[in-house]
Amino acid sequence: MRQKIVIIGGGAAGFFAAITCAENNPDAKIIILERGKEVLQKVKISGGGRCNVTHACFDPKELCEFYPRGNKELLGPFHQFMTGDTMQWFEDRGVELKIEADNRVFPVSNSSQSIMDVLLKSTTKLGIVTKLNHKVESFKKAGDQWSIITNKGDFIADKLLIASGSNTKIWEMLEKLGHTIIQPVPSLFTFKINDKRIKEIPGVSVVNATVSIVNSEFQTNGPLLITHWGMSGPAILKLSAFGARFLAEKDYQYNVEVNWLSKPTQHVLESLKSIRKDNQKKQIILKSAFQEIPKRLWENLVLASEIDSNSKWADVSNKQLENLSNQLTQGLFNANGKSTFKEEFVTAGGINLKEVNFKRFESKLHSNLFFAGEVLNIDAVTGGFNFQNAWTGGHIVGNTMAEK
Repeated sequence: MRQKIVIIGGGAAGFFAAITCAENNPDAKIIILERGKEVLQKVKISGGGRCNVTHACFDPKELCEFYPRGNKELLGPFHQFMTGDTMQWFEDRGVELKIEADNRVFPVSNSSQSIMDVLLKSTTKLGIVTKLNHKVESFKKAGDQWSIITNKGDFIADKLLIASGSNTKIWEMLEKLGHTIIQPVPSLFTFKINDKRIKEIPGVSVVNATVSIVNSEFQTNGPLLITHWGMSGPAILKLSAFGARFLAEKDYQYNVEVNWLSKPTQHVLESLKSIRKDNQKKQIILKSAFQEIPKRLWENLVLASEIDSNSKWADVSNKQLENLSNQLTQGLFNANGKSTFKEEFVTAGGINLKEVNFKRFESKLHSNLFFAGEVLNIDAVTGGFNFQNAWTGGHIVGNTMAEK
């Protein structure tokens, strides 16, 4: 008897699992059910249409640190299938990859189509059937098998993989089977800040700012970008991911402290006093005292420190320099709301990880029920990490489902 395997969800995790399973068990009959009219939509739009396949971090323990949720659970799986394995997998199938300066990995073609093509060709070659516009209405145990009912017909499976991403309807069906769902909240988003210090200077960026959410343990550092909305860039996105639940509980009303220089306040104050001594006749606003601070941002921080735009360094009092060092190292900004980061909407939430056996990515409550990708309460910062979770989960679950 050929094993029947049904995969709900035609995204990265579902495809990778299907291909791995078919390569290891050519006799298996594998069907992917996709509710939309196209598959691999997140692959298509990720990285601005270039597809950020993975990240060039090759140490499993270090890689786990990029996952606010799932870091403990992924350590074992990453020892089985890592970022380097992902790169090898695509390159073995003819997709040339490159590592960019920030360690993100993209196809050399700069087109997500290269990644989609290799996944689609592999499924065709292996005889995997993909059914589009098949919306799953329910699934339940039928003896040793699974019965799946869709809007376009019913299916029976020996093994069922849920790789449906952040699909609330599927989560509700899993709750009926006894699984606990951690309620989803947005994870990767930019901070909405209306503040005259940054209002007129969208596009200005700082290479290494330290940003923290006031009255919390959450702090990150890295590039920060000022936008029309407020603040974005890797430092902000990382903070939004790690602080996702905390910020949701605060209803996205919170204060942010920014150290634009990532240096101690006292150290900056001493530097300013020294600059004052050496540049007495120069106008303070005309040139940024720190190369890390772009001129337009410097001008705004000087004015916010109650220093007149015409003031020369010699005119500035110690108190005003203290104000300026505070603006540079502990500027307080009121954030009011959030906005989605590009199209890469990621949620924190999903199946409670305690209910999953991560050696097999199998449900602890029901045998032959598997999970991979964002349907689990696993998410990461931006940079290819969410895809790596999909590839790793898909690989392990594909091998597991291929077992005779």
